[in-house]
Amino acid sequence: MTIQTLPSLALIAAHDWDRLLPDGQPFLRHAFLAALEDSGSVGARSGWQPAHRLLRDADGRLLAAMPAYVKSHSRGEYVFDWSWADACQRAGIAYYPKLLAAVPFSPVTGARLLAQETAGAGQLLDGLAEGLAGEGLSGLHVNFTDAFADGVLAGRAGWLERLGCQFHWINRGYRDFQDFLEALSSRKRKQMRKEREQVAGQGIAFDWRMGGQLNEAEWDFVYACYANTYAVRGQRPYLTRAFFSLLAERMPASIRVVLALQAGRPVAMALFLVDGQCLYGRYWGCLADFDRLHFETCFYQGLELAIGQGLGRFDAGAQGEHKLIRGFEPVLTRSWHYLRHPGLRAAVADFLEQERAGVRAYLEASRGLLPYRQG
Repeated sequence: MTIQTLPSLALIAAHDWDRLLPDGQPFLRHAFLAALEDSGSVGARSGWQPAHRLLRDADGRLLAAMPAYVKSHSRGEYVFDWSWADACQRAGIAYYPKLLAAVPFSPVTGARLLAQETAGAGQLLDGLAEGLAGEGLSGLHVNFTDAFADGVLAGRAGWLERLGCQFHWINRGYRDFQDFLEALSSRKRKQMRKEREQVAGQGIAFDWRMGGQLNEAEWDFVYACYANTYAVRGQRPYLTRAFFSLLAERMPASIRVVLALQAGRPVAMALFLVDGQCLYGRYWGCLADFDRLHFETCFYQGLELAIGQGLGRFDAGAQGEHKLIRGFEPVLTRSWHYLRHPGLRAAVADFLEQERAGVRAYLEASRGLLPYRQG
């Protein structure tokens, strides 16, 4: 078996990469990952150096693959290991560079080990772990794994499991948004109605578009809104303007954009991706302050779309306990970490054992805050 490193996804044909994907989720598609590279959103200057791994047999047939990046920092990952890096710095241990298997800037659970058989995925993992020292990498991190990767990684020597918690909305066959509201307690139902009325009272209307239905001027507006969410925090946006145009060109059917309009002029937007089963809330932005507009644009508009299109789940992104009272339920996420340094591995293992218990307790406590009627 041979493990090959690709410094660019352009070096593999889209159909060869995509045939390894287990489902239609957009984030692992060649078109999405290549758009990140071709737009300059990832690359050496961003600290996300593409280093995708391929496992081939003796005849050159592709058996497994992994979307991977050599990282010189921990930004844009949403599985936070800053404290591990700080501890290494104090101890004189090099934590960067590290190898990360993930979708850049996207905290979405999905395939990370792209293989049709467990054996191929396991061989790829073992080969990468053995080669870390020769590449000068401190470890290998696999973020937001699906059940296939969890099965391959669980119990594998040297690998540490980390749990996290997100909030996803589950469609239980609601006929429309009103039917969803009827499933809530009276107080929460009134709160949501009031929030929506506050937005409508500001003269805000909404216009949904697919990716191919926006012109470049409208994409300029989308990007300005997206970038502003970082500017207000004094940060630079992860994505470049070119990424949005490339995504619209290569994956228009997977994109949904809702524009918030006041007096016919756009004032805010939210961008979603979609597959046959799930709606994924990705980017939001507003160029002025409007009361409750974020909740309406990012959540309630998305809920209406998911219900209308019969989608089973709405993943609105990382963080956000404010999602709980709007019907988003806590779900566990997983990541896996292989750390070369034995002392660091032992310390992190102790930390993760305690953290896992805390995350599970937090998830159970969160269920008690859900707004659904009891009985």
